[in-house]
Amino acid sequence: MRKQTLKGLAVGLVAVVGLAACGSSSSSDTTVAAGAAGLACEVTDTGGVDDKGFNQIAHEGLLQAETELGVATDLLESTTDADYAPNLQSFVDKGCNVIVTVGFLLADATKAAAEANPTVQFAIVDSNTSAANVQGLTFATDQPSFLAGYMAAATTTTGIVGTFGGINIPPVAIFMQGFAKGVEYYNAQKGTSVKVLGWDIAKQDGTFSGDFNDQTKGTSIAKSMSDEGADIIFPVAGPVGLGASQFAMDSAGKVKIIGVDVDMAVSNPTQAEVYVASVLKKIDAAVLQAVKDALAKTGGGTDYLGTLENGGVGVSITSTITPELQAELDAVTAGIIDGSIVTK
Repeated sequence: MRKQTLKGLAVGLVAVVGLAACGSSSSSDTTVAAGAAGLACEVTDTGGVDDKGFNQIAHEGLLQAETELGVATDLLESTTDADYAPNLQSFVDKGCNVIVTVGFLLADATKAAAEANPTVQFAIVDSNTSAANVQGLTFATDQPSFLAGYMAAATTTTGIVGTFGGINIPPVAIFMQGFAKGVEYYNAQKGTSVKVLGWDIAKQDGTFSGDFNDQTKGTSIAKSMSDEGADIIFPVAGPVGLGASQFAMDSAGKVKIIGVDVDMAVSNPTQAEVYVASVLKKIDAAVLQAVKDALAKTGGGTDYLGTLENGGVGVSITSTITPELQAELDAVTAGIIDGSIVTK
């Protein structure tokens, strides 16, 4: 399988938390060893740290901080949203120097904990700054999703593609909007009429599973979209999307999947054959930088935005594409970066 990575200015598609809390902890007895640079802690969303995507790549960033910065680390996984506040308080009580929360749904709990503990540094994935000691880690995922939509429109054999989300919140909807806009742009350029199931650009609404955990919902949605003719589906639903991947595995090649957040052909190798591409959201690099910033007391009150231009987002293409399509994607990438192509 030929693998291509598209990011930043690489135009050319180069081949383009404590046991007292309700959540579970991977290392609840963590203490800061003598000589450690500090204690960096992370609270996941309900998808869990082994979700092969969003939470997992955030944790990889924390582990990189452990290796590269010499910090001790600790993790609490949230089982329900009721775990957010107790998990955060557990880490405050433990004396964490920086607490990273993973996901938009933790925004309110993070803001409350930060305001109550102004000497503790926080960072949150998928939400903007909410207090002077919080750094927001956000990503322009409409940009790579636009490229994925363009590619899907160019390669579908049925003329129908689909996307669905876990919950209709901004960090999910932005992927779906970008994807649909990419298909729309392809149709405008080529005079085609590729149809997108699962997202209405004007209404800003579409198909959602209602959570990020139940894989059977992903299987059901993928089957429904396949029954309507979709042959490429882009799930933005955490582990729910793995259900769609399983459906694709069982479809004998009838349906292919676009992964989300990480290179799913790598993170989910047992189903690698179903992925034609993945939209990359480089949360690991953002988390690593956030820990650096927090230890230096420079992160709070600022926001990070990952874009194609700075390499914070990208696309990994795992299917073989023609040189002509590669050249088109190069041109679209350049247009997104220079602002001449609007992706949302």
